[in-house]
Amino acid sequence: MIGFAIPAVLLALLALPAIYWLLRLIPPRPVTEIFPPLQILLKLQKKEETPAKSPWWLTALRIGLAALVIIALARPLLNPQAGIDSGSGPLLVAIDNDWVSGNDWEARLRTAEAILEQASDAGQPVAVTATIAPASETATLQDATTAVEKLRSISPIAARADRAGAIGRLAASLGDETSDATLILIGPIFAESRDDSIEVDNRITSVTRFATERDAQTILTGIQNRTDGLAVAYEVLGESNPITFVASDLQGRQIGETQSIANDDGSINEAIFDIPFELRNDVATIRVEGAENAGGIYLLDDSNRRRRVALLTGIAGAEEQPLLSPLFYIERALSPFADIIEARTGDLTVDIPEIVEQGPAVIVLADIGVLPNAVRDDIDRWLDAGGTLIRFAGPRLAATTDDDPYLPVELRAGERELGGALSWTEPQRVGPFSPDGPFSDLTPPRDVTVTRQILAEPSIELEEGTWASLEDGTPLVTAAARGQGTIVLFHVTAEAQWSNLPITGSFVEMLKRVTDLASNTAQGSVANDAISAQEGATLAPLRMLSASGDLTTPGDFVRPLPLADAEALAGFENPAGTYGTPESFVAKNLFAEGDTLQPFALPAGAARSQSLPLMDQRQSSLAGWVFLAAFALLLIDTLAVLWINGYLRNMLAGLRPATASIAVAALVLNLAGNEAIAQENDPQPGDEQFIASIDTTSIAYVITGDRAVDETSEAGISGLSRFLASRTAFEPGEPVGVDIERDVLAFYPLIYFPISAGAEMPSETAIARLDAYMQAGGTILFDTRDDLTSSFSSGASAETQRLREILSDLNIPPLEPVPPDHVLTKAFYILEAFPGRYSGSPLWVEATPLDAQEASDRPVRTGDGVTPIMITGNDFAAAWALDAEGRPLYSMASGDPLQRIYAFRTGVNIMMYMLTGNYKADQVHVPALLERLGQ
Repeated sequence: MIGFAIPAVLLALLALPAIYWLLRLIPPRPVTEIFPPLQILLKLQKKEETPAKSPWWLTALRIGLAALVIIALARPLLNPQAGIDSGSGPLLVAIDNDWVSGNDWEARLRTAEAILEQASDAGQPVAVTATIAPASETATLQDATTAVEKLRSISPIAARADRAGAIGRLAASLGDETSDATLILIGPIFAESRDDSIEVDNRITSVTRFATERDAQTILTGIQNRTDGLAVAYEVLGESNPITFVASDLQGRQIGETQSIANDDGSINEAIFDIPFELRNDVATIRVEGAENAGGIYLLDDSNRRRRVALLTGIAGAEEQPLLSPLFYIERALSPFADIIEARTGDLTVDIPEIVEQGPAVIVLADIGVLPNAVRDDIDRWLDAGGTLIRFAGPRLAATTDDDPYLPVELRAGERELGGALSWTEPQRVGPFSPDGPFSDLTPPRDVTVTRQILAEPSIELEEGTWASLEDGTPLVTAAARGQGTIVLFHVTAEAQWSNLPITGSFVEMLKRVTDLASNTAQGSVANDAISAQEGATLAPLRMLSASGDLTTPGDFVRPLPLADAEALAGFENPAGTYGTPESFVAKNLFAEGDTLQPFALPAGAARSQSLPLMDQRQSSLAGWVFLAAFALLLIDTLAVLWINGYLRNMLAGLRPATASIAVAALVLNLAGNEAIAQENDPQPGDEQFIASIDTTSIAYVITGDRAVDETSEAGISGLSRFLASRTAFEPGEPVGVDIERDVLAFYPLIYFPISAGAEMPSETAIARLDAYMQAGGTILFDTRDDLTSSFSSGASAETQRLREILSDLNIPPLEPVPPDHVLTKAFYILEAFPGRYSGSPLWVEATPLDAQEASDRPVRTGDGVTPIMITGNDFAAAWALDAEGRPLYSMASGDPLQRIYAFRTGVNIMMYMLTGNYKADQVHVPALLERLGQ
């Protein structure tokens, strides 16, 4: 499609007939005569001369030239964007870079650039901002060219748009401007709750929205790990067919799949995964099949995992009379949201070790007085791992409170009851809950009364450890930290003998709150580490959700997540993703329970408003090409005039053949001589690079085409080079980015190859060159940057899949994780692991045969060379990356600053191994060599 930016200029085409009549005539053609004087005299007779008419083809050429100039001045456009009525005042542009912008981001940029180009033609000042921007973001009026540069610096982010804030920044950019302004909204499709408060400034007279409507959209708003399965709450806007949901683990392997049809009655939509309990806790992501944005993905962490709760009681015969059992009401209260573990034998010395082995989140002891000494070590280890011990009072506990290490507070002997020595005149009601405890947002139940309780000894720490108390101030529920775990004591019984609390709904809510604070204590599932307990603590960004719905490494703009803001909406500095360490992290999602989707409505207040679709193709100017065609016609016209007037023919006729031959021969000889001299003396193109590569040893990295990955690789190799120069005698050159399909690879002992799923797959030629490089003795370090935890052959991340495709065409030797006796563990530093930004992935190298005799005699493995391939997922380059001042560009996933030191040491060992081979293994021959030399 072709249009014109200044169509009024085309009116000049009406002048072409006049131009035609002006171009009809040309000066008379000069006549060439032979010199003889007589012939000249004969022609002295005066004749009336009339100008000759211009040839028709020359007239047509000149009219075409004039028409092309007029068309070029009208600014012809390919795929023109429909013009908008932007008035004469400032133009305010807000572009949505939210969670739904990933799949049409290029169209949004195309539309915005076309609008800014129109503003540039009109000379309008422009202010540009994004709906997701830093807190310090401001908008200023500027020329359209500068605004385009700012526009191109904006990228999609998995967060919810703050359109009210963006419009407020744009309005503030007007300052004291009183002229009419035009507001352009690019991309808004779905409305959020805060969109209801959008109001436009009274100086904004026109609002135009550019967006592509969608037929249907599904977002995930919550997960519940219930008894009947893993329930996913979702919201649908528009008509939808049966929706398919997929559950996957941390490595991207599918665990379950289910379908659901949205309700028509306005009730909550749910999809149920019928997954065994053992597998539910492995679920890391729930995804709407075919989701192209971050709204159709929900991330799970330890808070979404169903807790295991073990129940123990010291009352015999509880099975025969279940209604009288202290565990009856506890089991009924916990079973909807927890999995119950029951004691097998009734013998605490047998049951407790078996229960602890299963890694429960909570152990409930109902009226158990003294725990056997034989199980105390098991209980201590379980508490140190983050377990929560809930105890209920009873006659046995009241009688044995002396020297009990598993009580949160010191208790008085005996109990307090109506009619007793420490008695009330009437039953006591529950008082206000502590604002610092887990019950702070619950309303104290007015129908609960207590007739009997165990009292705590007054102390300074008692008030701090009290979560609930009675109206007279005596504690009802107390708690204290023990290691990484918590001990909680209900000062009443678990059945309705001392209080009616166990038969009320408040009992269920209180137990649920306590259980939610707990974490399953099986290996790898503890999420509440020591850092989490500190005031003002933060969690390092781990894996971020992109606006397209992919899990990626955090960008430079992502900041550590304050625990106090963990429930806040995802924003610019803390987009949706996981924060913490691979073993203990918090998931930050886009939507929460109760969130809904609505079509976006244009804000009220403007005199004019309209909605237009985004551009399907990029608008481009054809003016340059039309001017080029006009210039070509001008050259043709000039040559034609020279030919008609005889000048061109005279020039050609004046050249003597001999002179032309001599000139051509001289020119050929001169060029040949210069070429020969150049071949003899001047270096060929690329020789300077060859000489520099031979003179200086540099570490290379593969240019993937992914800008962010390549910048990280360059900064990482540069940081490692600086560390090598400061710690060793090796001073590497500047890092070199190589194109594996074209560049010479033989100059580099090590090539770092970061795997990017978004980059293009290497061609067959590039794969063949990699294979030849490894066969010739070079080493390639593949880094999937996805923190593999077991074997790169079993992972299913996008990066791992790309690595499999690359390795499938290479001659790869048998691989193994670096064994403890490998040269890499002793090449310079003594290392036991090889961490990068992450620390969960092993470093894979070529497997080396080892016999028993060799193992007993040598400090390290033998082998005449170095491994041609290394594979890791720990993201070495991000750990090595430093800025110009030597400051790290990326935070460590574990939050441990020592991990970066070990990452650099890993890089040093790898380079020493690359440059010196197995020299450490040859040290075993030193005694034999000295003996032969007679020393």
